[in-house]
Amino acid sequence: MPHCRSWVNSGAFAGHCPPHTMGTYRFQVEPPDRLTEEIAQQALLSGIDRGCWPVRWSVENGHLILSRGAAESGRLHLPWPAPGRGWVTLVTGSLMETPEPYLLPLELARGTVCQLRNQLSDWQAIGLAPPAAVVSQAEQAVKQLARAAVRRSDPPVSAQWAEAAIASALDAGDALAAAYVEAAAYSGRRTGTRMSGWLGCDVGLRPIDPAAAPLLTSAFSAFQVPIRWRQIEDVEGTPDWSPADRQIQWCAEQGAKICAGPLLLFDPQGLPDWLCLWEGDLEGIAGFASTYVRSAVERYRGRVGAWVVAGRVNTGNVLGLSEEDKLRLTAHLVELVASLDPQTPVLVSFDQPWGEYLARRPMDVPPLHYVDAMVQAELKLGGLMWELNIGFHPGGTQARTLFEFSRHLDLWSGFQLPLWISLGVPGGTGPDSLAVRNASLLDGSWSPKAQWSFVARYVSMILAKPYVQGVFWNTLTEAEPHDFPGTGLFDAHGQPKQVLRALAAIRQTYLARPHTEADAR
Repeated sequence: MPHCRSWVNSGAFAGHCPPHTMGTYRFQVEPPDRLTEEIAQQALLSGIDRGCWPVRWSVENGHLILSRGAAESGRLHLPWPAPGRGWVTLVTGSLMETPEPYLLPLELARGTVCQLRNQLSDWQAIGLAPPAAVVSQAEQAVKQLARAAVRRSDPPVSAQWAEAAIASALDAGDALAAAYVEAAAYSGRRTGTRMSGWLGCDVGLRPIDPAAAPLLTSAFSAFQVPIRWRQIEDVEGTPDWSPADRQIQWCAEQGAKICAGPLLLFDPQGLPDWLCLWEGDLEGIAGFASTYVRSAVERYRGRVGAWVVAGRVNTGNVLGLSEEDKLRLTAHLVELVASLDPQTPVLVSFDQPWGEYLARRPMDVPPLHYVDAMVQAELKLGGLMWELNIGFHPGGTQARTLFEFSRHLDLWSGFQLPLWISLGVPGGTGPDSLAVRNASLLDGSWSPKAQWSFVARYVSMILAKPYVQGVFWNTLTEAEPHDFPGTGLFDAHGQPKQVLRALAAIRQTYLARPHTEADAR
């Protein structure tokens, strides 16, 4: 299995980097007060395989200094303020270790413009004819980048041109993605088929509010029922399946497609407390997990259109299980479910698919290496799922450009497996007393309008990818305990939020609806 060793001691993620440490990158920040320690903590370095490395960071005299344990070219991923967009994580080109500092805005602009041009070229290669305005904006971004490069000796002026290049590239990227979505929709209309992906939400295990039901069924053609072990078998040996029975039955009555799981969530909120007695005992844990998963599959097979066997496989730190233990347990459960219900796709869900967690704690296996190990083992996987909680830290996925989303999706599609997305986006920065994750937002500009804008642009682009099978919103309501704050489709008073209408509009505009019982499954 591919292996990535960390050299960072546990907890030692901040502090001064030695002046001549191997694998050190220095960036001059312009203006110097642009970068805070909170932002610096979000910095990532990635290699040619796009896997991220653990790093040490420091901010000294207007310079960002990043170090890792090997001298190897890398790309910097860093949140950066973009006018009208809030903080967006931008990516530089591949950078060598040099004694002189790079000018940070210039390198972020260079990487952003390069990504735009690469995406433009890729989509042209598959027959997309970009609008003239996109080509014009891309050319403008290149000219602004050139001006920034030739004024490198005058950092304030160079930074101004670099910021202009970034803004032009992001505007062009939005327009390019919109053209891509429209081309996919036009192709579907011409052939008599629309985009066929699932668009749904997680309905939890509590009864659906009758007042909310019509809004949900108009917005979604599919629903995800979590079937969390902690809620089903709170007391060892006495599972209560009635909440899951009720939700499965409700979804079936709506004629909706049903995705069930994660059956095993590698998170303290997903596992029963009594299981801690077997901490570190892989064989014992696997025995209990197998019994629970077998019962779930035998109970609901024939009624479920997809199984998510395990979630947060790459980020969960529970029960003293090592990375190898989690892989072995996940592989065992995938094979078990596939043998019990061979007609239904079996999925595994990965949190933070860009690997943000690698910058904050020593982990041996980046997300892509987990997937590669499973594919190489020839498991009977029917698909892969991303868990995206946008903008939160720790535990979330940084907000990224549309073309970075597109290119990372394309990278994962190389495994030749359908992709599914579990998505949460904040609708504000206010208090949320029932959110259980201790996570905050780097960006204070999230609002209902920003949430709507993100969903309208990103979800339609994601669904336009032919290998994306479905997108599920991962928080139903803020009136019940949930993971991340401000991400519910309904607020703490049970009132629908604007984002629900945005998702309904996407379904109405782009997605085919099931017409038969067979389609609904």
